[in-house]
Amino acid sequence: MSAPVVQTRRRKLPSPDGDRFVYVLAVPVVLVLLFLVVIPMATTAVTSAGGNGFAANYGSLFGGSSGQALLLSLVSSLLSVFFCGLLGTLLAVLLHRFDFPGRRALSVFAVLPMALPPLIGAVSFVLLYSETGILPRTLSALLGIDAASTSVGGLAGVVLVHAFTMYPYFYLSVSAALAGMDGSLEEAATNLGAGRVRVWRTVLLPMLTPALVSGALLTFMMSMASFTAPQLYNVQTLTMEIVSARTSGNAALAAAQSTALSVVSIVFLLSMRWYQGRRVHRSLSKGTPSARRAPASAGAKFAAALGSLLLTVVLLAPVLVIVLVSFSVDGAWTTQVLPTEYTLDNYLEIFSEPQSLLPISVSVQTSLLATAFAIVVGAAAAWVVARWRKPGRGLLDVVIMLPWALPGTVIGVNLVTAFNEPGVGNLGLTLVGTLWILPVAYFVRFVPLVFRSTSASLDQLDPALEEAARNLGAGPLRVLRTVTLPLVMRGVLAGALLAFVDGVGEYVASVVIYPPGLPPMSVEIYNRIYSSEFGTAAAYGALQIVLILIVLAVSNRLGQGPRQKRSAAAPAVVPTA
Repeated sequence: MSAPVVQTRRRKLPSPDGDRFVYVLAVPVVLVLLFLVVIPMATTAVTSAGGNGFAANYGSLFGGSSGQALLLSLVSSLLSVFFCGLLGTLLAVLLHRFDFPGRRALSVFAVLPMALPPLIGAVSFVLLYSETGILPRTLSALLGIDAASTSVGGLAGVVLVHAFTMYPYFYLSVSAALAGMDGSLEEAATNLGAGRVRVWRTVLLPMLTPALVSGALLTFMMSMASFTAPQLYNVQTLTMEIVSARTSGNAALAAAQSTALSVVSIVFLLSMRWYQGRRVHRSLSKGTPSARRAPASAGAKFAAALGSLLLTVVLLAPVLVIVLVSFSVDGAWTTQVLPTEYTLDNYLEIFSEPQSLLPISVSVQTSLLATAFAIVVGAAAAWVVARWRKPGRGLLDVVIMLPWALPGTVIGVNLVTAFNEPGVGNLGLTLVGTLWILPVAYFVRFVPLVFRSTSASLDQLDPALEEAARNLGAGPLRVLRTVTLPLVMRGVLAGALLAFVDGVGEYVASVVIYPPGLPPMSVEIYNRIYSSEFGTAAAYGALQIVLILIVLAVSNRLGQGPRQKRSAAAPAVVPTA
């Protein structure tokens, strides 16, 4: 009779404490979201009924330029999800399922495109693939092919920029999932007679569903909110219409368009949640080794290395163009395939003038502060949503992901409106004109990255592990610290890396809210481009790439910790029993 008694206690006693802790932790998370996300967004929704009226503002979305812009945004976003998913997943599989020389180095270089500053990164694609770009000019000079027939522009150019800069959302999520996957699942399927294709179709791909959904959500929302690529290729997406409406003084129409953009993203978010929730795929293993490397012959390893190298070179081409242009003399590159004159003066100017170093300092400090806050709130929100048992879970998920769907201009204007002067809604807090508004804006924009990446890791974690730790006498905080956090640390670090990188390169919101005399790096890059100082602007971009390399190296070192601690997580709780 003793066994049933123990089993009953294991099921009933720990649950109330665990449930209460979820709701206690949810209180500060909800308050932060209300203060920094919901209230500013409510201001936008209320404003959308002004101007020509509710019917006129929203009716324009079903016809005319606004309707076409909405359709273009949807098409470009869906195409971006497809190509980003293809590139990111393929690269993750090559680098994490095959063992070949140079694999570790390539895994670092593969995420460099996300370090591209939005403005200068988009310009690099024009320099590479436009009619006057390097690739069409090279093909014309070598093979006599008309440059116009090999150039990329319009909607294809926008999708190209998105595919080459947003695929890391898939790559990092899938890589983290592959690294934490239990290899015994594949071994069991193989021992039962399943072939390699069937193992991938019935075992691996279902287990990768949370990671693929995470990458799809981030890519779709980022594409819907994209501004610099459509601006450069003159594609009138909804974000372009919003900026046009705001600059023309029609704030009500811009608010209506922003609200419509949010609704589209909510529908996509709920659709992805429904698809992911159709089946629950979790590993029931308790700390078994991570997924094994796929066995391969010498020829297969060589083919994987060559394919991965070629793919990485193609994806790194925009970064290499930035480095090349950073050494060019302004005005010296006109009709030539490559610049003909080079100099170090662009870097000497940045490091010799303290005022030139200020944008780098502003970007790094504000991004670090925003990332630290995003880690705390995003990881806590992900755990609350994953363990929430009462109604409201889906609403919390939608609220924390909504900022990712909004254009940066809208978020910037919302914060300026909400924190322009002391009031009841902002608790008397004024941020406009201070440096604090930058980390607040970066936090609002990029906390969904940490939230979604952590959620993908939590979806692979069986809650029975936490329940077992509570059965052994560990409190809720100790369970989080010794069991949950070590197992999801890779997902947290992946989201934090994306948040920091995007914060350093953020432009659209920064240009609206930055305080006078304290421009972040992205705004300084725009100022240099506007002044035709392309070499110096590219030098800032190259320095940003170096900064991201350092972040990647540190992140990889930290990411090795959970693998070493994973086997020790359970014993750390055992002595308390």
